[in-house]
Amino acid sequence: MAPRTPTRERGPRARRTAAPADTAPDGTDAAGSAPAADARPAEDATAAGRDAPAGDGLAPAPRAPHGRGRLTELRIRGLGAIDDVTLELGRGLTVVTGETGAGKTMVVTGLTLLFGGRADPGRVRATGRAGVEGRLELPEGSPVWERAAEAGAEPDDDGSLILARTVSAEGRSRAHLGGRSVPVGVVAELAEGLLAVHGQSDQLRLSRPAEQRHALDRYAGPAHLQLLETYRTAYAGWRELSADLDRRRGQARELAQAAEVLRHGLEEIEGLAPEPGEDEALDAQAKRLGDADALRAAVDEARMALVGDVTGDLGGEGLPQDATAALAAAERALSSTDDPALVLLARDLADAVAVVSDVSVQLAGYVADLDADPARLAEVLDRRAALTALVRKYADPGEGLAGVLAWADDARAKLSALDVSDEALEALEAARDTARAEVDDLAGRISAGRRAAADGFAAEVGRELAGLAMKSARVSFSIDSHPGEPGADGIDEVALLMAAHPGAPPRPVHRGASGGELSRVMLAIEVVFAGADPVPVMVFDEVDAGVGGQAAGEIGRRLARLARDHQVVVVTHLAQVAAFADTHLVVDKSPDTAAGVTATDIRAVDGEDRVRELARMLSGLADSDTGQAHARELLAVAATARAE
Repeated sequence: MAPRTPTRERGPRARRTAAPADTAPDGTDAAGSAPAADARPAEDATAAGRDAPAGDGLAPAPRAPHGRGRLTELRIRGLGAIDDVTLELGRGLTVVTGETGAGKTMVVTGLTLLFGGRADPGRVRATGRAGVEGRLELPEGSPVWERAAEAGAEPDDDGSLILARTVSAEGRSRAHLGGRSVPVGVVAELAEGLLAVHGQSDQLRLSRPAEQRHALDRYAGPAHLQLLETYRTAYAGWRELSADLDRRRGQARELAQAAEVLRHGLEEIEGLAPEPGEDEALDAQAKRLGDADALRAAVDEARMALVGDVTGDLGGEGLPQDATAALAAAERALSSTDDPALVLLARDLADAVAVVSDVSVQLAGYVADLDADPARLAEVLDRRAALTALVRKYADPGEGLAGVLAWADDARAKLSALDVSDEALEALEAARDTARAEVDDLAGRISAGRRAAADGFAAEVGRELAGLAMKSARVSFSIDSHPGEPGADGIDEVALLMAAHPGAPPRPVHRGASGGELSRVMLAIEVVFAGADPVPVMVFDEVDAGVGGQAAGEIGRRLARLARDHQVVVVTHLAQVAAFADTHLVVDKSPDTAAGVTATDIRAVDGEDRVRELARMLSGLADSDTGQAHARELLAVAATARAE
């Protein structure tokens, strides 16, 4: 059954629905539906923030370009501590906050699951089934639409694309796209161009040289990436030729014996030179030759009945009148009347006379071609027997002569790969050497491109780190080339190095940076890539872990900058980051004594409610006057920074 379209909760469940940050002046959201009961249009919410003593007057973030698309709605059911919540996701920066253990990360888990991530049955609540549904707003020219259409997906009434994923407690998982059931892999394929999730695990990936090399290649630009793809194709071809040459040299005797068997079979088949469909033609011919006398008698009888013994060679004296004469007499009789109906019938009889005459001519031709030669019959039977022997020897049951011809084609193809003659080995060696020369040339060009891009990339990341309270840090790349040892990605070993302070030697970034510093390095790299990154939705799961003070505020500033061109969702525990949000969602956890479980609600906050949440994040006390004063100050600073 197709997944249900995500809907908004109303009435008593309105508290479980996070209101959208961007609603139209008429009170509807971007999807054209009325907001939940506790939601207000963005204009009203912003105005309320400006008028309230809290001073929540953040200017709205610039709307993301329509060419990127965004996720407008997310519904999560039965996942972790979440029973059933629906989130209305606005444009720009959305932050998710809440007490430790409240279930903030379940939002990220839900997004990951929706877009093809691994299903963990341990996350399913006691209800026995978890589900995530999302609504995507995409531009008409998005390649996502083309791939979705190939999978049979259809847009919703408002032109959006609905995704859904369910997971049972037993681990069974199903995915739906645009109302059609699809393999999870299809959704995961779409996710590559829609969603980028960054969390603590990304810090581990950033520590891997392969990921650092990938980041450098990405920075070098589209032309460099295309050159890298060309290299990978050439590298695969060279490896294949090398392996083939080694195989032929190492198994020369075995390959020669196999080739001899194939050659013998081809000689036997080519000696008979069978034609496609010849076996069926021989069967038909043999039947005609064997039944020649009976066939001739049947044709003669039919001709006598139709046209009589016009040639005198059928012994037709005294036979009844033939059909042609009878029809002709009937036609003349009707034509002689003046009755229109009978005249029409006479014309039909004239047509019948023509048909009978035509059939008679064809029967005469059939008899003329009928061969009752016993010698020819023996020749046909011998040929059929020889082809039948080939079929038994070279074709699978039921394939007939077509199987023999297919075996011959396959044998010819295999023979070229089994040739271990000196000439063949020399030609293969020359092809391998030519391919290696191409690989070396492309690898050199790729290496040069990496070196040319390294300084610029390091400088841009360094500038971002300076804004993230790491002014003394110096970032650089180490590129060690090994021309004689090409690999799948070239000849370079790439390492991202960082010197944390002046005088410190550059060290691999995962050794020279703390957890908080590594988070900032990763964020700096994302900011550098933001302008050219085609992924419309970015999710950051507590990438600010281990960070505080001024650095935390700068992280918020960078995330807000990313949100100018992307839809950014951030799970954070820092008030300095949350202050930059366009939409602020709070996760609340409360025990459901009736059900005996813990339930999680998610609500949107603004105005004084937002100030209270920021105060809680700062001091642990939502009603603290000092905490609220600090929260208002953070909001004012963030508003000023975003207006720049």
